[in-house]
Amino acid sequence: MTVIVRPRPLLIGLGLLLLLALWLSLALGPVSLPLADTLYAALRLLGVPLEGEDLQQAELILGQIRLPRSMLGLAVGAVLALSGVAMQGLFRNPLADPGLVGVSGGAALGAAIAIVGGSYLGGLPPAFAPYLLSVCAFGGGLAVTAVVYRFGRRDGQTHVATMLLAGVAMTAMAGAGVGLFTYLADDATLRSLTFWNLGSLNGASYSRLWPLLLVTVGVALWLPRRAAALNALLLGESEARHLGFDVERIKLELVLCTALGVGAAVAAAGLIGFIGLVVPHLMRLLVGPDHRVLLPASLLAGASLLLLADLVARLLLAPAELPIGIVTALLGAPFFLYLLVRGRT
Repeated sequence: MTVIVRPRPLLIGLGLLLLLALWLSLALGPVSLPLADTLYAALRLLGVPLEGEDLQQAELILGQIRLPRSMLGLAVGAVLALSGVAMQGLFRNPLADPGLVGVSGGAALGAAIAIVGGSYLGGLPPAFAPYLLSVCAFGGGLAVTAVVYRFGRRDGQTHVATMLLAGVAMTAMAGAGVGLFTYLADDATLRSLTFWNLGSLNGASYSRLWPLLLVTVGVALWLPRRAAALNALLLGESEARHLGFDVERIKLELVLCTALGVGAAVAAAGLIGFIGLVVPHLMRLLVGPDHRVLLPASLLAGASLLLLADLVARLLLAPAELPIGIVTALLGAPFFLYLLVRGRT
């Protein structure tokens, strides 16, 4: 059952929720900061010339640890939600997930190759290891997606059903590859691989943030330009062609945006599930299928949800930290089951 909410109040509310989530993400943690000091220090870090008391400790914590982490969470949540909207529009199925084209499985395989392969080579220089992991994960996601897309091409057309089945098969093969590298890993490498597969924003840095931010901004600017085409695809491919849209080009653009977005997100933060599935589905229940509203609403909601999930991961067992993938699964899976049960009634 869809409950249509007026777009402007909803987007304003989601924008305020994102600001609140970002504020709390910066303020709370093993060392909690007063909310007022957090806002003051954040404004000074952004270059606002404010005079007043010395907040050197707050500025240090925000500038070196929490600001890059919060921005990373914002970008990952936003791009995963946008990719979910793109895949659900491509497959014309509100239960589609960005991982259906194999990008998540390919990224996991690329990361496994980097982590386990690096240990077999005697370890990589600490300054180079994070970049190799991100590059291998990103490249693995793009490579598997390219294979899936190639399987879906026939006679100059992209067959979505074939691409879906190819994605399932390639994801299974990538999972087998990850299992093989897990078996070959030693204890220390196995721990690193396991934690990476569970997803985390821990260890966020500006060097990991900027590539993802560029991809997120690109996807966030490009997909809304295809909102009318996504709306037309809801009617079917033949109808979209009759309306004047280049359907094959739209399919390629959607797959490419998803591969770039999810690949960059997984490379930066590991595997984080359910954001790309639950957020677009929930927003579609609130605003309807119009992608002109659905895309920005999903972007705001996805970023807010991931920031709040990271906050729970940091505070629930403080000073220890849960992998964020566990938190999103614990939040997303029951909600998804609720949607399934509600859809049957």
